[in-house]
Formats: sequence, C-alpha cells, structure tokens
Amino acid sequence: MNANRLPDAKRIVVKIGSALLVDEAHGAVRRHWLETLADDVAACRERGQQVVIVSSGAIAVGRRQLDLPKGGLRLDEKQAAAATGMVRLAHAFQETLAHRHITVAQVLLTLEDSENRRRYLNARNTLEALLKLGAVPLINENDTVATDEIRFGDNDRLSARVAAMISAGVLVLLSDIDGLYTSDPRKDPDAAFVPEVREITPEIQDMAGHAPPGDGTGGMVTKLEAAAIATNAGSAMVICDGKPDHPLRGLEDGARCTWFLPSETPRSARKHWIAGSLKAHGSITVDDGALKALRGGKSLLPAGVVAVEGDFQRGDAVLVKDSSGQEAARGLCAYSSDDARTIMGHKSAEIEGLLGYRGRDEIIHRDDLALN
Repeated sequence: MNANRLPDAKRIVVKIGSALLVDEAHGAVRRHWLETLADDVAACRERGQQVVIVSSGAIAVGRRQLDLPKGGLRLDEKQAAAATGMVRLAHAFQETLAHRHITVAQVLLTLEDSENRRRYLNARNTLEALLKLGAVPLINENDTVATDEIRFGDNDRLSARVAAMISAGVLVLLSDIDGLYTSDPRKDPDAAFVPEVREITPEIQDMAGHAPPGDGTGGMVTKLEAAAIATNAGSAMVICDGKPDHPLRGLEDGARCTWFLPSETPRSARKHWIAGSLKAHGSITVDDGALKALRGGKSLLPAGVVAVEGDFQRGDAVLVKDSSGQEAARGLCAYSSDDARTIMGHKSAEIEGLLGYRGRDEIIHRDDLALN
C-alpha cells in the first residue's frame, strides 16, 4: 500500500493532534490550517468517501479560556477545560465545514463505550446512521464525565477504536512527525526512517519514544498501540506530518509517511472476530430458505427464524442453526432473545407493530454474520 491507496478507501478516520489544531501561544484554533483540511475533507467526500474526524485540542483551548496553568491539572480541571474548549472546537469545525455544505455531528465517547457490548453497538449504529445521512462525525473523548478508570487518555487509541468500530479502510494520524523512526530523530541524528510496517514486533515497539512536552498526550508509544488496534481490525494506518496546509492532499501526493498494513480487510477481520473470539449466548434456528439466503450473502430476516433458544441481549453473539440442529453460522443479534421470539416468523414490516418500536429489519445483518 502507498499514499495513492488513500483515495480507494471507502471510509477514512482522520485523527488531528492538539499541536496541529491549536496555537499554543494564544490558545486559539488555527483557522487557516483548518480551512485547508476542510478542503481536503470536501475532496474526499466528492469522490464518494465517508470521513470521520477525531480531534484533540479541547483541553488546550479550554484551559486558556479558564486561565488554568499549562501543566499539572487535576482531573476535574481537565474536565472543566474540555467542556469549555470542545464548544469552541465544535463551532470551528461546524463553521468551516458548513462553508463547504458539509454537516458536522459531535460525538463524545469514553473507553467504556468501546468495551461494553451494548454501548459499543449503540455508538456504532449512531456513527453508521450519521455516515449514511452524509454527516461528518466529529469525535472526542467525553472528558467531562470520564473518570481515570474509563479514560482512553489519548486520541490515538480512541481513533483506532473508532476505525475498528466502523470498519474504516484507513486511519490517518496527522501528527507533528512524519512517521516512525528507529529512534527519536529529535535526539538521535542517526535515526532511520521506517516507511512501512507489516507487523508490530518487539523491535518495532522499541523504536517508540516519549510524548514531547506540550498539550499533546500521545507520542509514538500510543501511535504504535493505535496501529495494533487498527491493523488487527483490518484497517490500514498511516502516520504523517500534519503541519503543512492540505495535509490529506499532501499524503495523496506522496508526502513521506509510515504505513502500517493489516493482513486482512476490515470485513474479513470482523468476521473472524465474530467466528472465533465471542462466546455464544444462545441460538437461532432458521428454515431452509433462510439458510440458502445466508449462504448467498444475505442478512437473516425474522421471517426465516423458526426457533430461538437461550437468554441473550441485543448485540450478543448467537449460534445460527439449520433445521437439523447443526451450527451453520455465528452472528451478533440485533434483538434480545425475548424480542427475537416475538418477531420470529414475521415480516420485517411487522416489527414495529409487534414490539412497539422500529428496530432493524434484520435479526442478524450480513456484516455481523460469519458462516461456518
């Protein structure tokens, strides 16, 4: 993969470091740079790509508005600064992208939202809906409510979790460094540039340095951790210098960067995760017609379900059995066991009348299904 592969990705997650977005001297958003990034985002969307932005900088902006010191803030002070700064950041993104007829939607997440199955599913469904409706989600950690125990602590890993959550093709880390080196190039003049990484080995991990002083909380250590999360989910990740104007265009034009390459696509990685990493909490038996449809790449609809066994919640993994009781697939159910029993054998159009709310048309979507 090279920089020219970026235009081929259906979904792109762009993570913006605090040092890029915020003028450290004045605590203000670098509006000219943001305008050029907005041009790049608009260009991606014009060719049919979906873009998600994970932005740092809320605390950096907010602490100056509240006259808080630069370092050593308590958690409650960081949360207060984030609450103040995120309003200004969101407004800057909204105003800048609105000039290009792009709608921005703010989404605040915590680590718990990516680890709790039901909250993960809710977050994923919200992001999917926003992307399908043509919006650009603007994501940050929900610093105002997160405690130390449920914090990401940096947006590198947050952006990787988001990329995995939505099966993004590429995660772009816009940083103040142009990629991975064998050692810290600010300290070692002999540090060699690493253009491509196919596996994050202990040798690669040893190349990571420490976060530089300033408002950022990342560093190469967290970027390598993000690369592991992203590539394990089938997403490619690239680290590039985001300081110049039009950073995404520069990446496409061949700017120096480091690519971290996955061994699988997001789709196949997700299916392997469903097939081998999740404990089944129940089973759903389908008729022969539904089984044939599943093997043809279709989703499982309520009409094809003849039995539901076990006690499970929405988002849990379940076995899919054929009429003889043999396991034919495994998937993530969009309904609880009680609701699945209520709607089984019925058409999707009847779901709202049976349950009193409009859920998904499918009991198991094909993207959440792994055939044996």
